[in-house]
Amino acid sequence: MLRRKPTRLELKLDDIEEFESIRKDLETRKKQKEDVDVVGGSDGEGAIGLNSDPKNREQMINDRIGYKPQAKPNNRSSQFGSFEF
Repeated sequence: MLRRKPTRLELKLDDIEEFESIRKDLETRKKQKEDVDVVGGSDGEGAIGLNSDPKNREQMINDRIGYKPQAKPNNRSSQFGSFEF
C-alpha cells in the first residue's frame, strides 16, 4: 500500500454559509412537519402509519415491500402431517 501525505482541508466562508443555509432549511422543514402532525392529530387525521393500529401499520409495510405472508395453520395435522397420537 502506498502512503501519501495527508491532504489539507480548508474551511472557506462560502462553505460555512452554505452549511448554515442548509441547516436552517432542514430545521424549517422539520418544524413544518411537526406542525402538520400536531394539526392532523387533533383533527383525527395525520400521517397514515403513525396513528393507526399495529396490524394496519404492518399491512402497509408488507404492501410497500411486496411481502405477502401466508396464513399459519393452527391444527395438529397440518403441523405434524398424518401422524396419529
